Amino acid sequence: MTVIENSAIEERIYKYKLDNGLTVFIMPKPGYTKQFAIYATNYGSNDIKFLSGKHREPIEVPCGIAHFLEHKLFEEQGGSIFERFSALGAQANAFTNFNMTAYLFSSTDKFYDCLELLLGFVNRPYFTDENVEKEKGIIAQEIRMYEDNPAWRVYFNLLGALYKNHPVKNDIAGTVESITGITKEQLYLCYETFYHPDNMAIFIIGDIDKEQVIKTVKRSFKDKNMSRRGDIKRIYPDEPMDVAQPLVKQQLAVAIPMFYIGFKDSDTGMSGNKLMKKDIVTGVLLNMLIGKSSDTYQSLYKDGLINATFEKDYTGEIHYGFSLMGGESQRPLKVQDRIMEAINNYKQSGLNVNDLDRVKRKMLGDFLMSLNRIDGIASAYIAATFKDINLLDYPKVLDDVKISDVEERLRQHFDEKYCAISIIEPKK
Repeated sequence: MTVIENSAIEERIYKYKLDNGLTVFIMPKPGYTKQFAIYATNYGSNDIKFLSGKHREPIEVPCGIAHFLEHKLFEEQGGSIFERFSALGAQANAFTNFNMTAYLFSSTDKFYDCLELLLGFVNRPYFTDENVEKEKGIIAQEIRMYEDNPAWRVYFNLLGALYKNHPVKNDIAGTVESITGITKEQLYLCYETFYHPDNMAIFIIGDIDKEQVIKTVKRSFKDKNMSRRGDIKRIYPDEPMDVAQPLVKQQLAVAIPMFYIGFKDSDTGMSGNKLMKKDIVTGVLLNMLIGKSSDTYQSLYKDGLINATFEKDYTGEIHYGFSLMGGESQRPLKVQDRIMEAINNYKQSGLNVNDLDRVKRKMLGDFLMSLNRIDGIASAYIAATFKDINLLDYPKVLDDVKISDVEERLRQHFDEKYCAISIIEPKK
């Protein structure tokens, strides 16, 4: 067992690697009444074409299959997994995003029973032709529901405007048409490829005994003969740097137009601390450009062009990245013009180093606060691990950010040719 720690913030995580490749992270929190565990695979909705193991030719599977697989793992011959967690006094959930699928629970009692249940059902797939067909109807209903969801559509319409070929432009659940073609054989193929322990990790946090955790995890695998397998090669289509379309509009049932402005990242292909630094620098830059204390935000708010729904974010992954900003506005295109004007002005005049110091202090405070939210730190840490990032390095990397780093990122990332806007207008 190795120790990952940051003495400056007094946090420590224990890391243990099983013989089958599974990585176990344990973060003791003495005195906490709640325990939390998240068991995740480095596999998400983007992974629809890949090479692995004995297959010599690339395998292509339908969009939405990762999300479909997540749904199916919660079903077993005996009935519902949710009911079994509930009987133990725990709450369980799961999610699929572009790059990761995760299964989780929180408990205040019977933690080790819950941990065994979590590992047991994820490690024991049960697919039949009948239950796969039944699930198609359930997921199709879910997809149709999201088709009319303005917050969902403004986001995915933006990704469709930014990206021409990359699967990040696809809805995580797929389409009604794509899931129709999913078979139990494809589900088992994806499970065997991506749900191998050496493509997975588990993070456990709370007032728990680390030795007992390791014993419980090992016991869950004792009857499974799982040798290490070869690397998975994910295959993504070539993606041009220019956006697919600069403007996309849709009419839905909204009272005020909703919008997202997005900037496609041209600087991709990195992992580890390089990716972490880019992520942090971009976060600093977004706060300086359009954070609530910025001149641009205050000006737009004062002029009635944005309201309290306005937000900004950066998504930085190994093979893609994008910044977005938006909310509600009666004049989204005017907001876009004003933001581009502010960006160009900052490129000419430079950024204020005093703003940099203020933003860094705020971001450090937010990070330290997040360490007290056990579900948030567990999910964030495991997602970072799949990108070879140690989240406890965040304070040091943030502290090292210089104004020159932020200004270079401003020039490189926030370019009009990498920009698109998605607008949801009220139905007429």
